[in-house]
Parts: sequence; structure tokens; C-alpha cells
Amino acid sequence: MAATKRLTVRQVETLGPGRHADGGNLYLQVTPTGVRSWLFVYRFGGKQREAGLGPVARVSLAEARQKAEEAHRLLADGIDPLEARRAASEARKAAGTTFKTFVETYITSHRAGWSNAKHADQWQMTLGPAYCASLQGKAVGDIGVADVLEVLSPVWQAKPETARRVRMRLEKVLDASRVMGLRTGENSARWRGNLDHLLPKHGKLSKQHHRALPYADVPAFMVDLAARPAMAARAMQFLIFTVTRTSESLLSEWSEIDLEARTWTIPASRMKSRREHRVPLSDGAIAVLEAVKGKHPQFIFPGPSGKGPLSNMALLVLLRRMGKDGSTTAHGFRSAFRDWAAETTAFPSEVAEMALAHVISNETEAAYRRGDLFEKRKALMQAWCSYLAVPQAENVVPIRRA
Repeated sequence: MAATKRLTVRQVETLGPGRHADGGNLYLQVTPTGVRSWLFVYRFGGKQREAGLGPVARVSLAEARQKAEEAHRLLADGIDPLEARRAASEARKAAGTTFKTFVETYITSHRAGWSNAKHADQWQMTLGPAYCASLQGKAVGDIGVADVLEVLSPVWQAKPETARRVRMRLEKVLDASRVMGLRTGENSARWRGNLDHLLPKHGKLSKQHHRALPYADVPAFMVDLAARPAMAARAMQFLIFTVTRTSESLLSEWSEIDLEARTWTIPASRMKSRREHRVPLSDGAIAVLEAVKGKHPQFIFPGPSGKGPLSNMALLVLLRRMGKDGSTTAHGFRSAFRDWAAETTAFPSEVAEMALAHVISNETEAAYRRGDLFEKRKALMQAWCSYLAVPQAENVVPIRRA
């Protein structure tokens, strides 16, 4: 909320008819008949909205400012204060809202803001009976630290990445339930100053990485892949040629492709970095596109029903049939590419990092990096394509490019 506080207590009592700004979207509204009340005026979804904060007779200036600050916090989390109020009112009517019911409400309200449609399924799975069975019928306001530990302890060391996601999602859900008036006090799933005293830090556990083939084995894998007629095989080829993430490739659409310019532009909504990403298309990537052209009017790699794109499961099944499901994942080919670029070429590391659409961690460097190194990435991706096109003999030692 803006720091400006224009109104005084005296003005609140004496100002004439009209709307008088206090700052931070808070207004004192005085009707021609002298009725005084508070308004929070804001924009949400491109529309101006007004939320009444109560009459001056019951809500002081200080309390009105506090309510305005709470409304700003909701907006920062992407929540409409008016909708939150209505939801809280309904929740209060249904006293003792269960964790299961609130999770369903939370997922429904956030679904539109998630870039990947599968996020809702992931949230439902991690907060459902598979990991949070003991919480399903429990009132969301009664969930304590002991309840959270009962959920996390069995998977904390066995499945650290899953446990981390469950805890983070629990924290968000419990925070939202507090904002909606369904619980009070400390968030039972919070890490700092709470669970960090009861569970070992994940940094001390073995870090899990995506399984990946050694880059020397990828050309032979591509030969096997090329011999398979399935759409999943074409999607996997395209993913490897472009070194993109699984969802970026599987959800790709023809409208994003410029065959003449040999460029694929992935919209920011599908990127992990939330930034538009241009991908130079190598000869191999173009060949894949030509092979699947005309199969579907929208999606480049349609699923069997023709109603939508291929699912992640299609790639998993493909790897299993190729006998590679234990040695690599679709995401692992990005690691193979990164190792190949570092060990066998002279391309600067920042070019390879940009090809992978990695966010620059150094804030100073990020501030000065304006371009996307497209021309250099074009050369790198064509070199990667050439490498993949030639199966490597076991006794061939890669020579670093001059």
C-alpha cells in the first residue's frame, strides 16, 4: 500500500460530500445526506471495482487503513478482495470447512493463473489421499504442526523433492485459509522458525537430478527414434533437437512456428521463466515439423484422440518401449546437450545457457544482457543437429572445436 496518508481524524469527521482520497486506494465517501463510509477502489481483471470497508461510525481511520493493507496483500497474491470476502462469508456459514473441501476451492480459484494445465492435477495429487490422507476430513482451522509432520515424515528423506512440494503447497493453502478467516495463528507448514527445528534441511539430503544418457549415446538413440513411426517419437525428436522442456514441446502449436524464418516462438505463459523464448530451428527440427505437418490444425504433436496434444505419459511409454526408462528422462536430454556443448565445442557457456532458456542468476549480468544471442544460438543448434545425425563409434574421441 502507498505510504501516503492524507486524511486526519478531524477531516474524516468534517469533510463535505464527495470522495476523499487517503492514499493507497483508500477513500472516505461522504453522501449528500452526511453518511460517511470507507471504500477500497482497485482494478482487477482489467475492471475497476469497489469494496466497502464499513461505516466511519464503526471503522476508524486506522482500522480502515489496516483493511486496505489486507486488501493489497490479497491483490499481490492474485486474489480479488471482493471474491475473497464472499468466499470467506460462505466458508463461515459452513463452519468447520474440511481440508479436502478447502483444497478444492483453492485449486479452482487459482487454476486460471497457472501456465500449465497439469498444475491442478499435481496439486490435487500431492494434497490428496496419496500424501495427505490424514488431513482430508480434518477442519482446515484445526491442522497443527503434529498433523503436518504426520504427512511429511514418511517421505521427507525417501522422496525429498515430493516432500518439498507437499510442504510448500500445504503452506500456501493454510495461508489462504487464514486470509479467509478459517484459521488463526502461525502457519503449521511454515519452514523457517517452525519445521526447520523438527526436520533436517533438504540441503543435507542427496540432491536428485533428472536421469540422462551420456551425450555420446544420444546419436544412436536418435537412430532408434527415427525408425519408430509413433507421434511420440516425432515429439521426442523435436524436443531433443530444440533442447526444450517437455511441456514446451508437447504443447507447441503451429501458430508459434515460422517455417520461412526457421523460428519457433514460445509464449511467456508456457515458459518457466515467464519470458517469451525464441528457438532457432535446425535442419533436424524442420524435418520433424515437415513430417507431422497437416496432422492437426492446432497442435504440432496431437494425441491419439485428436482433441488435444500428446501427454507426458506418451513419452514415458516410448522410453519404456525403447528400454531407456531406467536410464533417462525426456528432461535429461537437456543435460546431455549441456555436457556436449561444454566438453566438445567452443561455444561460450552463456550461449548454451540461453539455448536452454535458463534464467541468469547474476542480477548485474541480467540487467546488462538485453539480447537473446539468437544468431549464435542458431549456429549452436545446427552444430547439435549435425552431431546427432552421425552415430558415434565407441573409440571416437570428441575434438574440441577451434
